[in-house]
Amino acid sequence: MTEAQSPAVDLTKFSPEQLKAALAKIETKKDKDRESYKALVAETVPKAMFRLCAASEVISNAKTETFQFFENILDLKNQVYGLKEKQQSHTFSTDKEEITIGYRINDGWDDTVTAGIEKVQNYITSLATNDETAALVKIVFNLLKKDAKGNLKGSRVLELQKLTKDFDSEEFTDGVAIIAAAYKPVRSSWFIEASIINEDGTKTNVPLSMSAVGFSGAYKFDFFSEKIHQTDVIE
Repeated sequence: MTEAQSPAVDLTKFSPEQLKAALAKIETKKDKDRESYKALVAETVPKAMFRLCAASEVISNAKTETFQFFENILDLKNQVYGLKEKQQSHTFSTDKEEITIGYRINDGWDDTVTAGIEKVQNYITSLATNDETAALVKIVFNLLKKDAKGNLKGSRVLELQKLTKDFDSEEFTDGVAIIAAAYKPVRSSWFIEASIINEDGTKTNVPLSMSAVGFSGAYKFDFFSEKIHQTDVIE
């Protein structure tokens, strides 16, 4: 079925003054609609911001109190077991709940890492003389491969250090030493992970971030739910 179309308007029946007045009326309505839109945005943003700031404060207070709770427990644990642990995270659990607090380490490097990588690459490239050495070269280059953010993985430095004994090369060893010295790990922000332990032993995570938590009630935000066509995707 085809959609019903509005009958064509014969513009020749209208005088220039009438056409000009009609266009002016359309433009005036368009301007008013745009002003109404801007006014609605100006009215809505502060209301949403107030709610979000309040939620942020609640989360911040809950995070602070949670760490305070377990700071006392960790202090008692150190006294009871006579050992001050230096691990990045601690997990506490009951039969029904589990909470993990801690921090993560993000890889970081200073600018000298590129010099170390270049020395290692120069030496390794010179070894690719046959299939056997070419395979070894590929292994080393994979260890030097950077992630999506352009950084090396810190764990790979240990693998490179193990290879220094196999190659027994001053250039390779020096390059690896430069890379290792350039490693500057950065501690991430403190995190909390919480889970409810179900009767069957499975865990249900408690969402603690805006992206993780769902909408309340039966609310669904469908504005961006249109089907994406292949032609809409930009590679």
